[in-house]
Amino acid sequence: YRRIEDHRHFRLKPTHKALIIWHVLAVWYYFNIAVCESTSVVDKFQLVDLTHVFDNTTLYWVTEPSLVLNVTYNGTLPDKDIWYQKDQIYGATHGGTHMDAPCHFAKGRWCVSDIPLERLVVPAVVVDVSQEVNSDSHLTKDLLLAWEDIHGQIPDNSLLLVYTGWSKYWPDRLNYTGTEEKNISALKFPSIKAEAAEWLVAKRKVVGVGIDTMSVDIPNERPSTHVALMTNNIYGLENVNNLDQLPPTGAMVYVMPMKLKSASGAPCRLLAQIPN
Repeated sequence: YRRIEDHRHFRLKPTHKALIIWHVLAVWYYFNIAVCESTSVVDKFQLVDLTHVFDNTTLYWVTEPSLVLNVTYNGTLPDKDIWYQKDQIYGATHGGTHMDAPCHFAKGRWCVSDIPLERLVVPAVVVDVSQEVNSDSHLTKDLLLAWEDIHGQIPDNSLLLVYTGWSKYWPDRLNYTGTEEKNISALKFPSIKAEAAEWLVAKRKVVGVGIDTMSVDIPNERPSTHVALMTNNIYGLENVNNLDQLPPTGAMVYVMPMKLKSASGAPCRLLAQIPN
């Protein structure tokens, strides 16, 4: 700084070099604050992947073709000392960890690409029915009410996730779906009764319902759970993974389906954020 004096007072006038130094220090200061804040965010939360890996063993609905994922090239590019890999993927939209958009079972309702973002980053509640259900019993309204007696009312604009424990069988088709046949009538796994879905629609305001089995609906029955939810623009998530790692309340879930235009479903990456 250069001091300027006259008969009445003096003041400090910054030189060009001083201004440059001041700006550099300011940038350094705020950069360090940003780094500290980002580190503290990571330290405050645990991240849980709720997605089954997609590969050639991925289970799909019995009427759908299986996923085909092939590496079509991996090696050094000719005449170049550069590694290169490329792949091809073929498959239906309803398989593996995926979203059922409302238009899957409700005409005129949202498809995958229509669902508002604020419905895809949401608090989650996990209803643990792993001790109450088996391949022939399912989530009921009474089980939801019993959960609320312990944990409080299911919050508005939340995602309800049903933990049956069935993900432990993935990707064993026989144990996970009840059959090795591609035969709908032979399917057996726990799911959600229509009465529970209808109660959620009438009494609560969830944005989505997910489960760690093949479907939110009971196999071999009319898909009334799908219809009840999706008529009201409530999406479904199926074949969810690692729900045993989430608390009953307090998790934030990021629902990230592939943005397929006008599609009834899409492969989905699900990520949960839990306070440490």
